Amino acid sequence: MKTFLTLFAITTSLLFSLTASGTDRPNILWLTCEDNNINWLGCYGNPYAQTPNIDKLAGEGVQYMHCYSNAPVCAPQRSTWITGVHALSMGTHPMRSRNPIPHETIKYYPDLLKEAGYFVGNAVKTDYNIGGRDDKEAWDTNKVNWDVLKQKQPFFMVINNTKSHESKAFGDVDHSEHNPGEVQLAKYHPDIEDIRKNYAHYHDQIKKMDADIGEALRNLEDSGMAENTIVIHNSDHGGVMPRSKRYLFNSGTHCPLIIRIPEKFKHLRPADLGSKVNDLVSFIDMPKTWLSLCGAETPDYLQGKIFLGPDKETRDYHFSFRGRMDERCDNVRAVRDTRFLYIRNYMPYAPWGQRLQYLWRMKATQAWEEYYREGKTDSITGRFFQTKPMEELYDTSVDPDNVHNLIHQPKYAKEVSRLSKALDEWQLKVFDAGLLPESEVVKRSEEYGKTIYEMVRDPSLYDVKVYQTAAALALEQDPDNVSIFYNNLNAMDAGVRYWAIVGCFNLHGKTPLDPKILHGALKDPSHHVRIMAAWILYRDGEKEAARKCWNELLENDSYASLKIMNILDWIGDGLEPYRESIEACSFSHEGYVKRMQDAARVQEKTKS
Repeated sequence: MKTFLTLFAITTSLLFSLTASGTDRPNILWLTCEDNNINWLGCYGNPYAQTPNIDKLAGEGVQYMHCYSNAPVCAPQRSTWITGVHALSMGTHPMRSRNPIPHETIKYYPDLLKEAGYFVGNAVKTDYNIGGRDDKEAWDTNKVNWDVLKQKQPFFMVINNTKSHESKAFGDVDHSEHNPGEVQLAKYHPDIEDIRKNYAHYHDQIKKMDADIGEALRNLEDSGMAENTIVIHNSDHGGVMPRSKRYLFNSGTHCPLIIRIPEKFKHLRPADLGSKVNDLVSFIDMPKTWLSLCGAETPDYLQGKIFLGPDKETRDYHFSFRGRMDERCDNVRAVRDTRFLYIRNYMPYAPWGQRLQYLWRMKATQAWEEYYREGKTDSITGRFFQTKPMEELYDTSVDPDNVHNLIHQPKYAKEVSRLSKALDEWQLKVFDAGLLPESEVVKRSEEYGKTIYEMVRDPSLYDVKVYQTAAALALEQDPDNVSIFYNNLNAMDAGVRYWAIVGCFNLHGKTPLDPKILHGALKDPSHHVRIMAAWILYRDGEKEAARKCWNELLENDSYASLKIMNILDWIGDGLEPYRESIEACSFSHEGYVKRMQDAARVQEKTKS
């Protein structure tokens, strides 16, 4: 018996040693870049792109043709990546919000990798959009040192390249290496000189990013670790010309994904080298997949699927979301398969092309707006500056630029129903935390002393199904619903009242609305109910009542101040009646109220 136990102990020790060895478990080198969709790379079909290193990597590995980000901007997407939980499920979906999550419940994926024996590094961007924990805490290092990595196998190393970031598309566009006359414009962009120049300028940046990818790959080869290392390359979301980054179209979410798996781990390859893989991959799948490949724990709270390796899971749909983008309010959801893209706009009254300060630093954006204001755009190139429909449907197989909305064509009714139902089910499954205005959700979570993640999972505090149903009624634009809205304006739940007033707003001009009920809503405890009621009255000609409501809220630092300032801008009747109130407002909203105040000052100077 003693001999058996001794042999068992030796065998177990040997097996553990082999399992823990860096040569028996893959290293992973994750080469991320920023803000570019598939259209900027040669291997994805752009003949003018100069991306030889990425193209070569695709030939040595596999290239995924249907990989999509969940958020079309960095912070919410990186929040989703680091946790393996949708930012929308945690309340970290608004840009740069830093709302806390229950860190005792949700580990970061590098925590789980470290528990499995991996050395983990991230150089250097984090931007996880999560409060309560320092972004760098989960990592062993934030530097790339190949000698250290060689000693620390198995390792998981992220190198994030910033040379393709949106900011690199700013500045001088008149001295690009690429020829503006040869670039391929998206169909939604007018063919004007400054837009072509900006495309060429960004192609220069993509070339620089590609060179850095090549350098990292050469360093891996020189280290002698390439035969033990899986290499992954992708962008963090789409972009970067206007109407790409921040939007749920292909341009904002369809991302390159290339994976090279060495011969030693060829059993993990999904196809032959150089193949194009048509599996649907969602960015939420990446943390769970990396953990699976490394033999680490994959906790039940992870919301993705494993898309690679022996434990591969199938995916039928990809889901994405858009919340507030910097100082501009919006609320959009999308679901897609490999062919159709369905988009639901919860704030259709907000135009696509809201004047976001950062985006307007780009020459292409400025030129496009000027061209639109001169009346030179057509129904496709001018749509960006208009308000949105309630729903959109695109056949991406023939319309990759998503310019032909099929939502009202009867032959696609079944597709709309199928995708809409899938989106509804997903929202319930992940506890969509964005079914009420952002500051309303934050206020409620603070009042109850719970993180948003915890609150939205308690139906007594945040009833996802009730809000989903109320929102659906509001988007129907059916006059028969008006009595339901009036009744719901008396509900105890502010969320139900909010969607009731939005329903009334969406019916404005389609059926008479009771002014007595609307004036009553100006006194609602929820500031978001008040401001929407005021907007209806403003549209009905009761401008003084509306202005009084908005000014009082701003002067008293309303938690809905940012939304009010957005509405005033959308209306477009000038800011003079609100000038003092805007200046007096000291509510921060992560500093974005100040951006709107700055924009108001610029507008004042321009007019004077």
